Amino acid sequence: MSQNNQPPVYRPQEEEINLREELEKYLIHWPWFLAGVIFCVLGAFLYLRYTTPVYNTAATIIIKDEEKKGAGADLSAFADLGMFNGLGTNSIENEIGILKSRRLLHNVGKHLQLQVRYFEDGTVRTTELYKERPFNIQVLEYREDQLKDLKPFAVDIIDSTSFSISNPEIEYSKKGAFGTPVELPFGGIILTPNFETGQDKIDKTILVSFGSLEGAVESYRNRLQVNLTDKNSTLIELSLQDPVQEKAQDILDRLIYQYNREAIEDKNQVSLNTAEFIEDRLAIISSELDSVETGKQEFKTENRLTNIQAESQLFIENASEFRKEQLEVETQLELANSMIEYLKNDEKDGLLPANLGFNEASLVSAIQSYNQTVLERNRILSGSTEKNPVIVNLNNQISQIKANVMQSLLNLRNSLLISQKDLSAREATINAQIAGVPSKEKQFRGIERQQNIKEALYLFLLQKREETSLSLAATAPKAKIVDAAYSSKEPVSPKPKIILLAALILGLLIPFLIIYVRNLLNNKVQSRGDIEKITKSIPIVGEIPKIARNQTDLIETNDRSVLAESFRILHTNLQYLLVNTSNKSGGNIIFITSTIKGEGKTFSAFNLAMTLANAEKKVLIIGADLRNPQLQRYEATARDQRGVSDYLVQKDLQLKDILISSKLHKNLHLLPSGSIPPNPSELWRQERTAVLFAELENLYDYVIVDTAPAMLVSDTFLINKYADLTLYVVRAGYTEKKLLNFGIEAKEQGKLHGVGYILNDVEAAQFGYGNKYGYYYAYGEEQNTFWNRLKNRAAFW
Repeated sequence: MSQNNQPPVYRPQEEEINLREELEKYLIHWPWFLAGVIFCVLGAFLYLRYTTPVYNTAATIIIKDEEKKGAGADLSAFADLGMFNGLGTNSIENEIGILKSRRLLHNVGKHLQLQVRYFEDGTVRTTELYKERPFNIQVLEYREDQLKDLKPFAVDIIDSTSFSISNPEIEYSKKGAFGTPVELPFGGIILTPNFETGQDKIDKTILVSFGSLEGAVESYRNRLQVNLTDKNSTLIELSLQDPVQEKAQDILDRLIYQYNREAIEDKNQVSLNTAEFIEDRLAIISSELDSVETGKQEFKTENRLTNIQAESQLFIENASEFRKEQLEVETQLELANSMIEYLKNDEKDGLLPANLGFNEASLVSAIQSYNQTVLERNRILSGSTEKNPVIVNLNNQISQIKANVMQSLLNLRNSLLISQKDLSAREATINAQIAGVPSKEKQFRGIERQQNIKEALYLFLLQKREETSLSLAATAPKAKIVDAAYSSKEPVSPKPKIILLAALILGLLIPFLIIYVRNLLNNKVQSRGDIEKITKSIPIVGEIPKIARNQTDLIETNDRSVLAESFRILHTNLQYLLVNTSNKSGGNIIFITSTIKGEGKTFSAFNLAMTLANAEKKVLIIGADLRNPQLQRYEATARDQRGVSDYLVQKDLQLKDILISSKLHKNLHLLPSGSIPPNPSELWRQERTAVLFAELENLYDYVIVDTAPAMLVSDTFLINKYADLTLYVVRAGYTEKKLLNFGIEAKEQGKLHGVGYILNDVEAAQFGYGNKYGYYYAYGEEQNTFWNRLKNRAAFW
């Protein structure tokens, strides 16, 4: 048949079988997975039971956009007074930075005294008290350098008027009265009662922890979250996670209050500076006006003047426009000189008086821009330093704007001086027209002119003072509270569902990783599957279970143990391997060997011999390991008896002289190794070896030969030609997988004949085909109960 007509290879099926085999490596250890899940879930329950729950508290505020909305529709009538335009909306990121600033939280912590915490020991956990605490503590003096690693103080309420406070760590104990200062090692405090007489709480010990205010503020600052609800809005959400819900609510509410209070103070700085400037100028103008009026009165009294205006009415009507213009110029010039003098004396770049009534629009705009920039710098500086690039940039802008304002004032004063000079020239013309008016009238007009100027300036300043007071009274908070602080009903940490799910996954993952790493690092044969993967040419004729410490490793008569049953199965399997020897006239010679020492050759040889002897077969065990005899493990007398080496050396020695009847069974005989020779290999090469095996197979039904390790010495290969069957012992958990290749190569090269594997010391979980089909059968007291199956499956290492 051609190659093209060959049936297809179903690789997916092979992959499915391999996947199932891989899963069985883990499923066979299901008790470990069950134990891991139970342990982790139990740990999760304990964690949830003893962990203090943490709740999320949130508040929502909206930052008013004053630049777009001004002070509101209700105050639009005051827009012409220049109010509500001194502070524009800063970047929302700056507002978030201010809300999270250490300064604001420090003020909040100082008001709420966050450095003092109250606790109550419970059956399960220690609970922090807040509003329900039986007393309040007011700190009078605080030396924080003495608080390091200091444990809480215990406060016991004696009665409604007294208490005791102690700390065994520093051997401190003292009694005190409510409302009376108490001196502690780090400062003074006052306790005020917060309970009614006879209340249950007075019988409980309250633990009070004193800490650093800066440490408490930093802790809450790290947990405080300030975020925009939407990138296109000014709606800000403040959230804080804390075990005490009421405490977190008070912190957020107080933080919003503190933010609004400072924002209002910030807004009022311009108005306050303006009011202070106006008050100073009013005092000066009032004094000057009083002096002018007094001089006018004295002038009229000395010159006996009554109604001078009636005499010069005509000239006054012609010069009315001139006087109005002259009065305006004088007023503006006085304001300009005052403002220039104020700027020269202002060395700290403070706020400038606004709304003084300058007619120059560019000057008014420059003053407003200067004040806005100063306010912005001061607000950012409250949460930053002078080295901040933003602060440096704003300082440069302030200096530039201030220079522009000064230049504008100087230009205005020069312009007013020119106008004043022009008016003086015009005044000379008018004076020439009224040359006929008596000189007294001329002097009186000069006095009256000064009086009018001072009166106009005084009234103007009084009006501005009232406008400034109204601006202070009408200042609104910058942050409007949308939602006051509220706490979630369910804790955010720990979350039971997530913790239990994680425990379940961890309970499965830990055994999986252990088994995976164990299998990955394991290079030993564990089950028959490991042998079958390496070779199919050598059959596995028997599996010997692992012997417990309290069990004997030798089969007895009428033995019904698992060990006895495994050797009965081995005996049965041998019949199929020895079918070709049924025509022999003598008994069967079975060699038992292994790769290295310690794999259970002698153990397997004796128990196989006992099994055959129990089957009423005449059996002989030969100690063929002349270098390291082991039969004395089960027959103590074999050590001192003559044996194989003596028979091969002494030509006149007969077999009947060295054969020993075993004490273990009437059908069992032994042929010990004898004296340890210097050249075992040379002895096995003698012709007398063939005579030995020929005579023995005629005397016994089965001759079991316990040989030397095949890999270490050549003795086994020299005599294997006399074997009808070679049982190659492999010990589970001991023999390395790579050593199996030695037995395979020995068979392929013809060094070993009729080879079959015996897998010794197999774990119960690996017995048969993973004990999947009840291969690990038990009799009598070891019935196939659930607990026995669980015990067998739990065999891991």
